[in-house]
Amino acid sequence: MSTDRYQSPLSERYASKEMQYIFSPDKKFRTWRRLWIALAETEKELGLNITQEQIEELKAYQDDINYDVAKAREKEVRHDVMSHVYAYGQQCPKAKGIIHLGATSCYVGDNTDIIVMTEALKLVRRKLVNVISELSGFAENYKGLPTLAFTHFQPAQPTTVGKRATLWMQEFCLDLEDLNHVISTMKLLGSKGTTGTQASFLELFDGDQETIDKIDPMIAKKMGFEQCYPVSGQTYSRKVDTRVLNVLAGIAASAHKMSNDIRLLQHLKEVEEPFEKSQIGSSAMAYKRNPMRSERIASLSRYVMVDALNPAITSATQWFERTLDDSANKRLSIPEGFLAIDGILDLCLNVVDGLVVYPKVIEKRLMSELPFMATENIMMDAVKAGGDRQELHERIRELSMEAGKNVKVNGGDNNLLELIAADPAFNLSLEDLKKTMDPSRYVGRAKEQVELFLSQVVAPIVEEYRDLLGVKAEINV
Repeated sequence: MSTDRYQSPLSERYASKEMQYIFSPDKKFRTWRRLWIALAETEKELGLNITQEQIEELKAYQDDINYDVAKAREKEVRHDVMSHVYAYGQQCPKAKGIIHLGATSCYVGDNTDIIVMTEALKLVRRKLVNVISELSGFAENYKGLPTLAFTHFQPAQPTTVGKRATLWMQEFCLDLEDLNHVISTMKLLGSKGTTGTQASFLELFDGDQETIDKIDPMIAKKMGFEQCYPVSGQTYSRKVDTRVLNVLAGIAASAHKMSNDIRLLQHLKEVEEPFEKSQIGSSAMAYKRNPMRSERIASLSRYVMVDALNPAITSATQWFERTLDDSANKRLSIPEGFLAIDGILDLCLNVVDGLVVYPKVIEKRLMSELPFMATENIMMDAVKAGGDRQELHERIRELSMEAGKNVKVNGGDNNLLELIAADPAFNLSLEDLKKTMDPSRYVGRAKEQVELFLSQVVAPIVEEYRDLLGVKAEINV
């Protein structure tokens, strides 16, 4: 590791080796060579004077890239694509004259970008499906555990721990729908020449329109794609990059929401992210257990959400058939968006896999607020015992204010039940009132909703992507 120059934290700390390789120079230049082979094979099959011997020579050096030659050549000509055409030609003297025939630089550059992004999207899908699967197990385990729900972060009607997890899951499921759509619509640029008119191929094939129409579909098939974009300038539309990063930003937003909830729950001591035996929470306060993984999810998620603006602005500012002000921005925004979301999903996997739930703390907090939430049931029981509904409503309001004052001003316990038992208007004993304090009576259909969601929504996803399950996240720091 070099310590005298900047190192990207995305590579050093957050992203997996698998995602890093997808955006590596080696992956890029190997893909360039695959594209040159696909182009040469297509041109040969459509009748150009290219021999099988030349094709075989290209294939022999497909993965044996002479980087030193390419690097030295680029210093002379200042052009990365032509430097690699030259280097490939040095290894393949018989095929030298037909490498890159009829193509422009974007043939390898843009097609490779699409190929790389598609592969990266599929890795994101694999990890996202694993997060959904892990969350489904958590929701199943805690589907019936009552917990205090919050609106405006103020105590509200109870829910269950598992039901809350389905809210996180549902957002990730929506992201999966968007992700699948984008993956299914990714197309190659193909080989359309300097302004997208295929003028060079018109010359190569002597104006044979029918043959030229076959070029892009044949290249797409050889590279594992169904189609190429039907029209383009020199580049594929940069709106494609916008669609891709918007999907990543959506996943980041979902992860951020979940991580925020976990951070708040950890403050309440109800749920905690995993904390390792020798982990240090604070350099000063040795007792602390900070939710550092969830905080990192939030931090990286904000980066991805803001990063999605880059391709949108780039797409909006492209001039006519091509300008080059997209290049430097794309080299940063696209790979870093993927590296960051990769780190986020690894963190999500790690956190969800090790979430710790504290039922006693959850119960204590819920029971401290439950008397307020049970007042409607108490009032109905009192009416059945002969009371007047309107008078009882006013008395409960007054006693609730008194109990609230005891908690907030005096620092005491919630004594609403004792106050109601002491009021003859209700004609209910403390024992009668405590019977109403079963939390499961106040969670509505939370448990049943979890069961339906898991069986009808999540189970089909898990089954469809069963082959992708089993990812275990490795957190570097």
